[in-house]
Amino acid sequence: MNRVIEADFLPAPVEEADEKPRILIIDDNPDFTFSTKCALERTKRYSVWEENDPAMAHQTAQQVKPDLILLDISMPETDGGEVAARIESDLALHRTPIVFLTALITKAEARSGLRIQGRPFLAKPINIPDLIAGIERSLPAHPLSR
Repeated sequence: MNRVIEADFLPAPVEEADEKPRILIIDDNPDFTFSTKCALERTKRYSVWEENDPAMAHQTAQQVKPDLILLDISMPETDGGEVAARIESDLALHRTPIVFLTALITKAEARSGLRIQGRPFLAKPINIPDLIAGIERSLPAHPLSR
């Protein structure tokens, strides 16, 4: 009798696990983060994590060590500016680029080159090609983004 045993416990190959830029999406809307995560992962260019609790965002960023953070500005209790300040004050994360996401600004204002707290931002709702372009503009040099 021949049996095949598959091992699901082995780690992913290095090129899959470590080569892709790590993106952390911080937004209080789980539908938004989940759909954005799925869309970005479908490109096979990024590894994406999501955090829906702004109070946990800094801790999640410490664990994930993202190459880039997509951060909603308007969230209850803790807004994106406060989350960004916590991340900036962390020596291990202070160089992590942050791109703000907001429904408070129009797409025309976003295209004008304005910055919020010195950071780039993308206007919601956002389509995936514009999101990817914004990510690539802000992502530090990475093997896949060169």
